[in-house]
Amino acid sequence: MKISHIIGLIAFWVGYLSAQKVGFVDSQSLLERMPEYKAAEQEIERLTQQWQKEIDDIYARVERLFQQYREQEPMMSPEMKRRKQEEIETEERKARELQRKRFGPNGDLFKQREEKMKPILDKLQQAIQAVAQEKKFAIVIDRSAGGVVLYGESAYDLTEAVAAKLGIR
Repeated sequence: MKISHIIGLIAFWVGYLSAQKVGFVDSQSLLERMPEYKAAEQEIERLTQQWQKEIDDIYARVERLFQQYREQEPMMSPEMKRRKQEEIETEERKARELQRKRFGPNGDLFKQREEKMKPILDKLQQAIQAVAQEKKFAIVIDRSAGGVVLYGESAYDLTEAVAAKLGIR
């Protein structure tokens, strides 16, 4: 008796799910066509290069200090050696801290990317949702974000409809 109920329930859910329209989009393709996305990417790249130069400059200073130390070490008193070593260590620490601040897991780059991309991603999400609702799709899969679509009828590809909704070619 229980097995027949389970089989009946499974059959009901399979029937229900097969009645749902499933579409797909290529969000990466859409993002790359959005001018605001390109501008945000360029700004992030500019910041990344600027911050990396700051860090590289500090490391270059560390290298110069270390070279000076090696050249002058034979003539230094123990106290002078200690001070020079501390100076080198301080500069190295400063470079590592700046690198962590700029590029660490919750660093400036992460925050800038989130700040600049969130409005763009929200706009894309709203367009996808609007198109899905207009065309009566229950589920929309993103083929570029790990939503593997091995085959999809072009009638279920909503990418160009979303592009039109966003006003992009």
